[in-house]
Amino acid sequence: MIGTTSKSVGTTEPGAATERPVLTFDRVGFAYGDRTVMRDVSFGIGSGEIVSLLGTSGCGKTTILNLIAGFLRPTEGRALVDGAEISGPGPDRGVVFQAAALFDWMTVAENIAFSLRCAGRPRRERRQVAEETAALVDLAGREDAYPYELSGGMRQRVGLARVLAARPRVMLMDEPFSALDVQTREDLQEQVLRLRDRTGCTIVFVTHSIDEAVFLGDRVFLIDNLRQGQFEAFAVELNAPRASSENRLAPAFLRLREAIYRTMRHSH
Repeated sequence: MIGTTSKSVGTTEPGAATERPVLTFDRVGFAYGDRTVMRDVSFGIGSGEIVSLLGTSGCGKTTILNLIAGFLRPTEGRALVDGAEISGPGPDRGVVFQAAALFDWMTVAENIAFSLRCAGRPRRERRQVAEETAALVDLAGREDAYPYELSGGMRQRVGLARVLAARPRVMLMDEPFSALDVQTREDLQEQVLRLRDRTGCTIVFVTHSIDEAVFLGDRVFLIDNLRQGQFEAFAVELNAPRASSENRLAPAFLRLREAIYRTMRHSH
């Protein structure tokens, strides 16, 4: 079954969530000088929900991510996490970037525990958290390796683990798998879904790939004309477990992929 809401201009309620959204945009606008990127954008994202932000380059996907991260401030309206206005970066929101951006001179464990080190946490605690988090991303036994000894996919797993080690409420992912081969990319997509199930973390995932957006998202926000406050929200309903690779071949997956593709082509 495919559910859609089109051109959402008001608040879009999260999937099946009935509680207050973890993330809320309340009539948010943002402009660089006299260039308006978005105006009057509103939505809510629920606890443990994954929302994929999909659209062409320059449509505003990463701007939304940066507003949630606190790297940017709205020029209009409010962006909130757990009902509190976002005023800057915070440990409740972790960002996984396109490049893993690891410290080459640090081991896997040291990279994972870097935020804990900055917070002054004891060495023994840092090691314990690093080992537990490495196991979460299937890197148990590689804690003492250095980045140059790892494949691209493994380095991105370290980047994921580094964010998870801080126990964020929200994980923001900016095309983290775009440079990887197809098999590794699909393996890591499945890993993200398993991590969500284990941690309950809310995830906002930016991508250019329709397949990636549908496979990962509980909802897909198709970003088109944020200057008019408009986007389309597609609900994704796939069989459990969501991390099953078989979902990529499911009729519901294929129908929704086609619907989004046709919508994107029609809008351009």
